[in-house]
Amino acid sequence: MTCAGGTESAPRCPPATVTRERRTTLLTDDGVPIEARYEPSPTPGAEPSGTLALVLGHGFTGSLERPALRRVASAFRQRTAVITFSFRGHGRSGGRSTVGDREVLDLAAAVAWARRLGHRRVATVGFSMGGSVVIRQAALYGTGHGENEEIRPMQDVHHGGRTGRSQRRTAPAPGDAPDTASGPALDAVPGPASGPALDAAPGPAPGSGPDAVSGPASGTAPGDAPGAAPRPALDAASGPASNTASDTAPGGPPPVPPPVPAPGRAPDAAPDAVIAVSAPARWYYRGTAPMRRVHWAVTRPAGRLVSRYGLRTRIDPRGWEVDPLPPVAAAPLIAPTPLLIVHGDRDPYFPLDHPRMLASAADPSSTELWIEPGFGHAETAASPALLTRIADWAAAHT
Repeated sequence: MTCAGGTESAPRCPPATVTRERRTTLLTDDGVPIEARYEPSPTPGAEPSGTLALVLGHGFTGSLERPALRRVASAFRQRTAVITFSFRGHGRSGGRSTVGDREVLDLAAAVAWARRLGHRRVATVGFSMGGSVVIRQAALYGTGHGENEEIRPMQDVHHGGRTGRSQRRTAPAPGDAPDTASGPALDAVPGPASGPALDAAPGPAPGSGPDAVSGPASGTAPGDAPGAAPRPALDAASGPASNTASDTAPGGPPPVPPPVPAPGRAPDAAPDAVIAVSAPARWYYRGTAPMRRVHWAVTRPAGRLVSRYGLRTRIDPRGWEVDPLPPVAAAPLIAPTPLLIVHGDRDPYFPLDHPRMLASAADPSSTELWIEPGFGHAETAASPALLTRIADWAAAHT
């Protein structure tokens, strides 16, 4: 596959000058096709090398064509170039959603595409699940992780490993409920208007939801529950999306995807600035009613059917054998790359301890925290004024 063809592969290609809208299919390092769209800067005659590109990561159940993401992209495009794409298992992209784990590979492919289009300045902007992905991707592909033992290099992903690895789980808090659920763990969710079927779905019975908190945070926070037995390994499906795939795991071992390069070998996939909007700090949070409904949608066969046919989101039914690096453990590894954390004081999914935990973990010299009065959750609730401020911050920090 070549850079000039309809499919963009992960290897580096010479920078190209592109001044018109473009659609393509990217190929991730583990072989998953990702639909993507490029909208150039509105400035007449502007060359990509001199303009910022914002790469947007949507929330769970979102996609490139969803109205909420299109509205955000339209607002950002008034100021700079924009790349939107659908995470695996969403929209017309292939594979199945791993709910924040291997999605870092999707984002890396989109960032690398921005570089190949000629952009020297690239910032990632993620909402909800996408917010956790931009934090983790910057830590895994940037230069700040050094020799940190909390993460496993990306080349281990093709052996069924996680994209980054948490070596320990937090001890359960007294009175927390035991785990009885299987399936992928959940880290982030859609905006209130992006998944109406979830609001009608029954929540899990007390004590039946996913329940471990991973990462280095000491103790558990309200709404979290204790660790449980290891879950089956979760391997992303490759190839185009299928409408006939079973919700159960296949009978044999999955095919081995091609090796994934280590972060240090993919400088073209490292962002120059990171913006996380409505992002969770830790895995398995279920302290709010919307999060309990989303846990049901992800961890239960009936919930995955609702997600697949009602929300057009295909979720991998196999869970995590080892927790991926959680956002709160990834945040300190991003520096010196600038990090902006944006959260609303009316977020119905993740309370304010999530952004504060992320900000506390990150390097204060390169991190900003915005607590927005009256702001709800993710791309659905983001106002034009807030989006303008975010775009201006990205331009000033790249």
